[in-house]
Amino acid sequence: MDTRAIARHIAESMIGHRNALAGKAEDAVKAQYALHRTATGLTDRQEEQDKAAKTVLEHWRGNNSEGFEKRANRLNGQLRATADAARDAERVVAGVSAALTTGHARARRAVEEYLGEATRLLDAGKAVGTRAAMLQAVARAADLEPRYTKETAAALRDVRGEMEDAARRLRALEKEVKHDGVADARPERSRGEVRGGGGGGGGRTSPSDARARGRARTIISAARGQLGVRENPPGSNRNPYGPTAAWCSSFATAMWRKAGVDIPVLPFTGDVFRWGQRNGKAYTSLSAVRPGDVLLFGTGPGSPATSKHIGIVEKVSGGTVTLIEGNSGDSVRRNTHRLSSGTFYGGVHP
Repeated sequence: MDTRAIARHIAESMIGHRNALAGKAEDAVKAQYALHRTATGLTDRQEEQDKAAKTVLEHWRGNNSEGFEKRANRLNGQLRATADAARDAERVVAGVSAALTTGHARARRAVEEYLGEATRLLDAGKAVGTRAAMLQAVARAADLEPRYTKETAAALRDVRGEMEDAARRLRALEKEVKHDGVADARPERSRGEVRGGGGGGGGRTSPSDARARGRARTIISAARGQLGVRENPPGSNRNPYGPTAAWCSSFATAMWRKAGVDIPVLPFTGDVFRWGQRNGKAYTSLSAVRPGDVLLFGTGPGSPATSKHIGIVEKVSGGTVTLIEGNSGDSVRRNTHRLSSGTFYGGVHP
């Protein structure tokens, strides 16, 4: 009589839990590796495309060069946004993979403990050599099973919770790519936006105001979600928002793009102000500042020596402004400053 086989038959449910976790863990590792390769390949492709476009533009200045540059910037932004999403997805799947590994180890431990105890009980009954002793041993082994099955079921349930949360986060990433300002430049309709045409009245928010407020909320939410992100390795300027360079401006424009603002990722802060001037969105009077804007540190957009830093406006309160800033201490941070022309030379509405 194979007592181990009897114990395994009683433990059929918990063994099924363990095997399900093992299979899912293997799938998660494969998905994580595939996402890593995708992100790396897209980043390499984006860098190659950016270099090729710059080479072309160095030797071409004509009627169509500006259009070419705009299309190249759009493609560049699309590749970068998709690579960023793949990198974020890789981190999400890595979390699931860790949870699956932990859950599988927990279930495996419960199965091994049960099989050990059940087999000892069955071996003892077998040694007595009577049918009654063997039946009693089987009953005792069966009585042990619910406690261990409860443990393996809990491990599976906890991992399923992690997987459901990860699925929601991955769907959100898919939405970000879909509405990153390149694949689909139209921002989502914000809550509270007035639909349709016609005159307003009675204090109702106009469609343009509602869109602006919705866009500002989206920008701020996107920026808050990046708080704590650091360049990697520290001191390298390698960041997930743009080229390996000072990246405060890449961060700010990347967050705007997530809200549907039709702006390239611009690594130099002065270029953001010039973009605002071209599009009628730049200002120098700080009384115009509002949440979702960017504020420019320094004295003017002429060069990195005069346009030194940039931050996204999270809140304005009296004489102070709270910004979410990329590349602040090598990370994304929230900082509060006095709202002063001695600090900021201007701002730009998204």
